[in-house]
Amino acid sequence: MSLTDSDIAALPYRPCVGLMLLNAEGRVWAGQRIDNPMDAWQMPQGGIDKGESPRDAALRELEEETGVGPAKVEIVRESSVWLPYDLPHHLVGKLWKGRYRGQTQRWFALRFLGRDDEIDIRTKEPEFREWAWLEPGMLIDKIVPFKRDTYRAVLDEFRDLL
Repeated sequence: MSLTDSDIAALPYRPCVGLMLLNAEGRVWAGQRIDNPMDAWQMPQGGIDKGESPRDAALRELEEETGVGPAKVEIVRESSVWLPYDLPHHLVGKLWKGRYRGQTQRWFALRFLGRDDEIDIRTKEPEFREWAWLEPGMLIDKIVPFKRDTYRAVLDEFRDLL
């Protein structure tokens, strides 16, 4: 699918949630994507289904991607604004059947109440090949470049929780 700059600019953003899962030491959960051969890490995220609230989507996505159910987390805060990011142009036609230019995300900070051995990324549809608790300052360097501004905004918004 070949799209011009104006075609891409006319596309909407996909509604999505992002999750900053924090452990007791203030580290942030990140997973290395299974579909990217580069050293591409990210926090859990995913689309909001029709009729689903962002909060419900956040809890569903967390469990789908990490195996961590709602009983093992406490939602500490929801971001005050939606944070959009644009996909690189070469990816627009490849992801989401070319219907979106990127995503607009409502972010949630969650405190992990479980044990590390309760995290299981070998889910029904795995997205990550490995995971780690990262120092917040390391997160930006591990993320794909087109999401870095969004991650900086998330870190700023939740800085007092880190």
